[in-house]
Formats: sequence, structure tokens, C-alpha cells
Amino acid sequence: MPLQTPPLRGIHADRGAKFTEFGGWDMPVEFDSIQTEHRAVREDVGIFDVSHMGQIHVTGPDATTLMQRLTTNDVTRLEVGDAQYAAITDEEGAIIDDTVVYRLPDEDGHATYLFVPNAGTDEATHERWIGYRNEFGLEATVDNQTDEFAMFALQGPNAADLLEDVSEDAPTELGRFEATYATVAGVECWTARTGYTGEDGFELVVPWPESETVWSELECQPCGLGARDTLRIEAGLLLAGQEFDLESNPRTPYEAGIGFAVDLDTEFVGRDALVEANEAGVEEQLVGFQLIDRGVPRHSYDITNAEGRVVGEVTSGTMSPTLEQPIGLGYVPVKYADPGTTLQVVVRGRSKKARVETTPFIDTA
Repeated sequence: MPLQTPPLRGIHADRGAKFTEFGGWDMPVEFDSIQTEHRAVREDVGIFDVSHMGQIHVTGPDATTLMQRLTTNDVTRLEVGDAQYAAITDEEGAIIDDTVVYRLPDEDGHATYLFVPNAGTDEATHERWIGYRNEFGLEATVDNQTDEFAMFALQGPNAADLLEDVSEDAPTELGRFEATYATVAGVECWTARTGYTGEDGFELVVPWPESETVWSELECQPCGLGARDTLRIEAGLLLAGQEFDLESNPRTPYEAGIGFAVDLDTEFVGRDALVEANEAGVEEQLVGFQLIDRGVPRHSYDITNAEGRVVGEVTSGTMSPTLEQPIGLGYVPVKYADPGTTLQVVVRGRSKKARVETTPFIDTA
């Protein structure tokens, strides 16, 4: 099947972007260099086209019930303009996806939500919501709007100043995980103080036809998926398909370190399994580590103990542009999970000494 393309694919190509396939999309991986783009976000401001992320709109009399049953957090706590991080789990409590749920203004007197599944999962997620709604006779409208809206992430310590320059109604007054409709570059956008870089910033949901107008007014360093990856690893954040994968690496939220996004006082698919998992405790958990020896950890590299026995596997790794040190994430048995524990990572057949570190690796906003 041909790759899906973001609305500004041609604009990015003209800017000199290099592209990669990600989640079935043809996305810019870098514009200048990963280091340049990474540094811009940490020190100034950068903008990402993240239009590959899914967007599912849910409204109607039973919208809240539907969202509550299919996400792990408590959506009833959301007021209009609130955002919430949550997982989507199967009956065994394994993570299918992680997502951010936004409470939009009510429509026709009914609670309304927008949630953002990961790239390439929007169709399956839409079908899951429709199937559950139909099975239990709920009254809710579920629309996959991924092809109707672009999504941009404006990230960095100076993101608020830049957004304020091109916005008419001060969305910079939003608190963390708050959102509102705001006029940006003359275009009404759903604007949230969220992001996935460890920095302050905003994510803008922009009508597809007006996406070029908004992008061109937010003049700053364009950034690709390469820098997005190094930034999120430094912040200790999960990537679907690496820190969890329902087929190849099924993990519960407790193993993946996102138990804070699970509310066991609510009823959702996978709750009973997670009650048991919470009571029993985990056998393995996701940790951060830094290589002490030279080398760069990569996805699927073995993690061994001092005796050379394989005890885990790297899920993500990089040379941190901020720390100028090789860092990574991986699952290990809990007896090896304490910060300061010495392990080894097998890099191209050679064991490299590593030390378990507390995440995030850097100070985050």
C-alpha cells in the first residue's frame, strides 16, 4: 500500500527534509541535523509536523461511558479544556496503545472528546470504539478525523513567546495539560499545552486546508522524527512499538512505568487483570540506563548481568545530544532495577558496562 502523506509533505521536501516511513506514513526524519533540531528544542524552540498521529472524535449521550470503558484513566475528572494521559489495554491488561484524551466543548449538550492514538493505529482504534459501542448498545458518534486535521508540536522554552506573537487570544495562559480553541495565524486551532519532548510547549490541531498558513507563521527550527526520538528518550517517555508492542513485547502499564495513568476505581477493559497485577507486583520493569563504556545502545540489544547472563533487552537507545552520553531504556528483572545498579549491554557483540539511572535523564518542564 502507498504511504500516507502529511498535508505539508511538499513544503517539507522543498525545505530539504529527509523522509522515512513511520506507522505507514512518509514523514520527515530530519531537516538540518538531529543535533541541530534537538538543541533548538532544548534551548530555544522547534516545530514538529506530527500529522501522522491519529485523531478520534467521540460525542453523544454515552460518550463518557465509552471513553471510560476503553481507557485506563478516569475521564469523568476531565472538565472542558482538560487533557489526560491514558493507556488502552486488552483483557489481559497489556498495553495496546497509549494516548492523550482531550475534553472538548460539549456538542448538543453532550460531553465530547478528542483522543490521539499513535501513528498507523487510527483505523484499528476507530474500529475498536465502534465495535464496543455496538456490542454494548451505547449511543455515541465516533469519527476518525485523522485525514481532516494536521497536528503540529511547538516545543521548547521559547515556544510560548512565539505562539503569543501569532495568536489573538493568549493560549499561552494555559496550564500544563490544558487546552482551548485559539486563533493562531488567523486559523482556529485546538491548542493544548502538551508535548512529548520533556520541554514546555504546545500541540495544535489544525484544519488540513489551513495547515500551511499556521506552519509558515510559526517561524522557527523545523524538526523531524529523529530529534523527536532523542528528545523523548532523554525525557524517559515511551514509544509504541518499542517500549510496548502487543504482539512482540506485551507489557502492562505497571511494567512500563505508567501506572499513574491507571485508575482502578473505574471500570475499563483490562481492569480485573491489572488489579491482580497491581497486587502481585511486577517481575520486570522498564528502567533507564547510561553506558559507562564507549558504545551506543540500540533497540533489541541484550542486557546482561555481571556474569554475562542475559536478563533483559534494550527497547530504545541513543547518544544523548544534551548529556553527550549514551543512554537507553530497557526491561530488566526488578532486582536489577534500582538506580546505581551495574549491568552490561551487548553492543555489536561486545559487553559494555552500564549503570541504571533514574528517569527522566534530564530536568523536564
